[in-house]
Amino acid sequence: MKIFLKTEDEIELMRQANQLVGKTLGELAKHIKPGVTTLQLDQVADVFIRDHGAIPTFKGFPNPYGGPFPASICTSVNDVVVHGVPNAETVLKDGDIISIDCGTLLNGFCGDSCYTFCVGEVSEDVKELLRVTKESLYKGIDNAVAGRHLGDISSAVQDHCEAHGYGIVRELTGHGIGREMHEDPQVPNYGRRGNGVMLKASMCIAIEPMITMGKRDIWLDDKDRWTIRTRDAKPAAHFEHTLVVRKGKAEILSSFEEVENIEGKLY
Repeated sequence: MKIFLKTEDEIELMRQANQLVGKTLGELAKHIKPGVTTLQLDQVADVFIRDHGAIPTFKGFPNPYGGPFPASICTSVNDVVVHGVPNAETVLKDGDIISIDCGTLLNGFCGDSCYTFCVGEVSEDVKELLRVTKESLYKGIDNAVAGRHLGDISSAVQDHCEAHGYGIVRELTGHGIGREMHEDPQVPNYGRRGNGVMLKASMCIAIEPMITMGKRDIWLDDKDRWTIRTRDAKPAAHFEHTLVVRKGKAEILSSFEEVENIEGKLY
C-alpha cells in the first residue's frame, strides 16, 4: 500500500476539481424529473464538464469484468447500488430515486462525489433511507481526523446505518484520491474503531456510504457487466464526498451546496 500525502498546492487543485463535480451535480439537479432518460443526463454532464476545461474521469474507465465504462457519469436508479450505465431506455418516473456519481480530471487532479436525488414525489420510507445514508457520510467525515484510524470512519458509518435497520454493502468501498481517481487506502463502510491505517494530515480520501433498504447482498448485471443491483430488488442510496484529513476536523473538498440550492434540503 502506498499512500500519497498532498501538498497544499495539490490540495487546492483537488478542491477545484471537486468543486466542479459539485457544480455538475447542481446542473444535473435542474434536469432530474419524470420523463428524462439517464442518457440525457449523461449528455448534460459531459458537455458541462468539458465546457469547464475538465475531462470526465469515468468515461473509458477500465472494467475487470468487461469493456470500459461508456459514459461520463454513473446513473443508478432505485435498486441499482452503483455503476448504472446511462441509456435511452431508462426513463425516470415519479417516485424514483437516482444516485449520480460524477468524476472530473482538472489540472492533473481528480474530483469525485455522488448524490442521491428524488424524482418527483418519493415515499417517506425511501426518503428516510436517503436521510440516514447522508447522515452516515457526515458521521464518517467527523472521524476523518489525523491520529485516528480508518476503522473509526468505517464503524461510524456502519453503526449509524445498522441502527436504522439498513444493509451495508461490503464489496464496494471508498478510496484514496489524487492524481488517480482510485488510490490507497480503501475506505470500507463497515469496520471496528481503532483498526486500520492511521490517518495522517494531508491524506485525501473519498468516503461513500452505499446503503440498502433491505439486505446487503448485491449482484452484477450481465447485460452490461457494470450495473450492480441489490439482490432483493429493494432501493439503495449512495452519497460521497472527497475530503482532506486535517488535525482536529476534516476539510470537505467537494460540495452539495449547488444541489441543495436547487432542490432544497429534502432529507
